[in-house]
Amino acid sequence: MKKYSILIAFAFLFSLTAVTNKTDSFEDGWINLLDNSLSKWDMYLSYKHKNGYSGKAPTDVNGNEIPPIGYNKNVNNMFTVIQEKNENVLKVSGEYYGCVFTKENFKNYRLKLKVKFGNKKWEPRTDKLMDAGLLYHSQGEAGADYWRAWMLSQEFQIMEGHFGDYWNIANSAIDIKAYLPEGSMNAVADEDQQFIPFGKNTQNTGFCMRKMRAETPNNGWTEIELVCFEGKSLHIINGKVVMVLQNSRYFDGEKFMPLTEGKIQLQSEAAEVYYKDIKIKPISKMPTEFENYFK
Repeated sequence: MKKYSILIAFAFLFSLTAVTNKTDSFEDGWINLLDNSLSKWDMYLSYKHKNGYSGKAPTDVNGNEIPPIGYNKNVNNMFTVIQEKNENVLKVSGEYYGCVFTKENFKNYRLKLKVKFGNKKWEPRTDKLMDAGLLYHSQGEAGADYWRAWMLSQEFQIMEGHFGDYWNIANSAIDIKAYLPEGSMNAVADEDQQFIPFGKNTQNTGFCMRKMRAETPNNGWTEIELVCFEGKSLHIINGKVVMVLQNSRYFDGEKFMPLTEGKIQLQSEAAEVYYKDIKIKPISKMPTEFENYFK
């Protein structure tokens, strides 16, 4: 009997160790950014935009500008952490334009997360693709963009059929390896092309399409990875590089300034979206497996 008791105790200890290792899933330098209280994030909400929005602040019946909701006011539980299979999942309802953003600034890192869309859409995108985004190198105050919702930053787009596209936010610009836009055709990223500039105060728009579709079919969880090092970045979908970028910068009205660090924003953009497994890892150089993309 004593022998069996020892075996049972050993088995229990082994199973406890296995569970501990499983829950402590962010080893090898990875840092977990999502807990059940969003303790590492702040938030900003602007407006519940309507159809016909033209970039101007909404007004009341007397023509007076309506102020944005502002910082850290979680109206209608826009941002909540729910449990799915014992995992923390950030639910973004999308009802208002805005974001959650990290309290900490980051420079030179690998960021990974998993994302999928929900079912709800809101004006002014009820008849459009579900849309969200990961914004990096975010600086300044929220509300600097056309939608009055986000900080100056670079966008890694998360959108139905367009995971990995680039948009400049506010006055940002960047160079991307891409085919030149022609006529009504958008620029398309390709690592075999030369770097060309996009964004504020460049000869091109602030938009470039990803190289290819690589997201998980049927709205399954898609892993996205963002690699940033000294102004260079890579947009990666399910392990596939879909865009190569460098020379991240912004235009201050007179000259370009480097934009190589800042907060991380997760957008709320009129669509219900879920995020999980959000983790970040500091790096001291561009990872070896990606060096050739910049040669």
